[in-house]
Amino acid sequence: MPHLVVASRNPVKIQAALQGFEEMFPQQTFTTEGISVPSGVNDQPMGDEETYQGAWNRVQAVKAQQPEADYWIGIEGGNIRKGKEMEVMAWIIVLSNDRMGKARTAGFYLPPKVMDLIDQGYELGHADDIVFGVNNSKQTGGSSGLLTNGVMDRLRFYVPAVVLALIPFLKPDLYHEAQ
Repeated sequence: MPHLVVASRNPVKIQAALQGFEEMFPQQTFTTEGISVPSGVNDQPMGDEETYQGAWNRVQAVKAQQPEADYWIGIEGGNIRKGKEMEVMAWIIVLSNDRMGKARTAGFYLPPKVMDLIDQGYELGHADDIVFGVNNSKQTGGSSGLLTNGVMDRLRFYVPAVVLALIPFLKPDLYHEAQ
């Protein structure tokens, strides 16, 4: 039974990784584990590159801690400033001993009240908690869930990118081995 190690203890990220694997490989059963590791980037990554770097750092750190696993998954959410607007997105990186897959989520734009708090130094999850009057939203529906009244919660936001990151594992003959 393949063992997945997610570079986070966040239950949404762990479930998103598991669900993506189950959708891509329905004939298999997986075990999952979440381990908290540092991202090596700002608590609130800004820009595509910093967000990708956070996912890369996490997946490398968790692989070093659990080298016997079959797959390691790094998920890092970040924001991209575009003029006076701010887009929310995340990078997913999946590693095995011989392969790597990566994908980015879709993006959506934050309301000005949330952006103002991020500009003051708040992490997105904390800014959401303040604006929406909730607690620990990043381990439940996240920004996408709060802004869509639960139609697109954080799990549903992440799973498609996990599925897309798994393409090199589903079609290995079309992709090079991991570097």
